[in-house]
Amino acid sequence: MNIYRFELKSLRKNTIIWTCSLFALAALYLSLYPSIAKDATDFKNLLSGYPQAVRDMLGIQLDYISTLLGFYSMIFAFILLGGSIQAMNLGLSMLSKESRERTADFLLVKPISRTSITTYKLLASFTSLVFTNVVFFLASFLLANAVKTESLDFKLFLMVNVILLFIQIIFFSLGLVISVFFKTLKNVLPLSLGVVFGLYMIGSLLATGDDADIVRYFSPFKYFDIIYIITHGRYEISYLLTGLTVSVLSIAVSYIIYNKKDIHAVS
Repeated sequence: MNIYRFELKSLRKNTIIWTCSLFALAALYLSLYPSIAKDATDFKNLLSGYPQAVRDMLGIQLDYISTLLGFYSMIFAFILLGGSIQAMNLGLSMLSKESRERTADFLLVKPISRTSITTYKLLASFTSLVFTNVVFFLASFLLANAVKTESLDFKLFLMVNVILLFIQIIFFSLGLVISVFFKTLKNVLPLSLGVVFGLYMIGSLLATGDDADIVRYFSPFKYFDIIYIITHGRYEISYLLTGLTVSVLSIAVSYIIYNKKDIHAVS
């Protein structure tokens, strides 16, 4: 448990900064909602002038944009983008930082298996992500109630916000499995941004045509259609299982590769 506590302590500052940043972004947009709801017709007319492709890319649904959940679904795309970068950074850093910070000798000579080390680090990382999601949800729910102009469905609001945790687990596991294939990962941010924005663009630009249902499998950002959740009150099972499969396989491969990986001593 010492490794878990140490990792948790080292993640504390980063977790607080990301949590505050995500909520600040949500607060900025939600604060605009009362004005938008008041002038809903003008806002719809403005957005209707955008090309359909641009509206699809930004997740704008004109039929729902004047409702709080519909408006929240549009701004939530940016929350997911930020949350994905946080999770990807965490996944890329978790097992690679020992080599990068030259502390591998200190950790790996201890009488504890690499499987245990990985497990404690995973638990600390998941704790960080869960903390981010719980605080973000509670703060957003309070703010949404403060700006709402009609009743807010708690279940649907919760289901929409849980998407953030699902997406973060997927990107965390992707970052984890990518990191174990690098001998030394000196800087995680460029790789993190490249993967996250790359998958975001694939989802935004390609998942809008006739083959959208198939292309959606290639971008985690498209696994959860918020308008579908709002109208049906459930997730799409096939995409939910795809995200689960990607996460489980990525973590399993990470364990296997990390246990066999040659980690050189500090020279």
